[in-house]
Amino acid sequence: MSTEFTGVSDVHDRLEAAGYLPDESIETVVYLAERLRKPILVEGPAGVGKTELAKAVAAARGADLVRLQCYEGLDEAKALYEWNYKKQLLRIQAAGVTGGTVTEAGSEDWHTLHDDIFGEEYLLERPLLRALRNDHDTVLLIDEVDKVDFEFEALLLEILSDFQVTIPELGTVKGTHHPFVVLTSNNTRELSEALKRRCLYLHIDYPSVEREKEIVLSRVPEAPEALADQLVRIVRSLRQLELKKPPSISETLDWARTLLELGFDTIDEQVARSTMNVLLKYQQDVQKASSHLRLPPRPEMN
Repeated sequence: MSTEFTGVSDVHDRLEAAGYLPDESIETVVYLAERLRKPILVEGPAGVGKTELAKAVAAARGADLVRLQCYEGLDEAKALYEWNYKKQLLRIQAAGVTGGTVTEAGSEDWHTLHDDIFGEEYLLERPLLRALRNDHDTVLLIDEVDKVDFEFEALLLEILSDFQVTIPELGTVKGTHHPFVVLTSNNTRELSEALKRRCLYLHIDYPSVEREKEIVLSRVPEAPEALADQLVRIVRSLRQLELKKPPSISETLDWARTLLELGFDTIDEQVARSTMNVLLKYQQDVQKASSHLRLPPRPEMN
């Protein structure tokens, strides 16, 4: 079966089978990205499923997932390629040995040696180059691209435009297969217009109560529907507060699993307070949430 999507409905069905519940905008952008061979720039708050989308697309297409996790100070050597300097040095030293003695000029012509030590055997692939040269269908995830600087964005432009990169010692390296590219951003800084121009844009926000309930029931199928409904409504109300870190979808799922593990099938104020550290990660957020929640006590058992 072809790994390519046959239509928007096929995107929906295959992402859902991979455990990701897409909405109409996600389905459409994913399909167009494949047909137009353009990267997707996915923006939105942390923890809304941006990274999971790339993983789901890889699973749905039966593709290899190559992930570049961005961070401040990321450079070409860690993202694209670098040379195995230790191995090159050993090769240079070996080339200078003749009959057990080291000669001034060395035993090999320098041009021959130069071509040798800057060959494939000495090249260390990093995620970007690996994705370009992979023989299999590939999904390239460039995660949290807003954490890198503008200089690194410039490095991405050639790759995202022509799916090729220039290595001075080897020349232009073109992609073996056209990778499906997903860039994610948490909006910590504004990305350049040049980068945005090369991408299809997708914004993913926190889901509606109904959709988050579907996600909980899909990922935690043993959860009673009533508990899932109560849980996502509480999470929704907490996200309306000015928290340092609002709860993400993954933390909603962790809370659901925690409640089941502890044997709770409903949430009252005491249960919420005792398990709130699973949902929130800062003490000031926990205190604010605790004062916000006024839940009815659990009914007494007969």
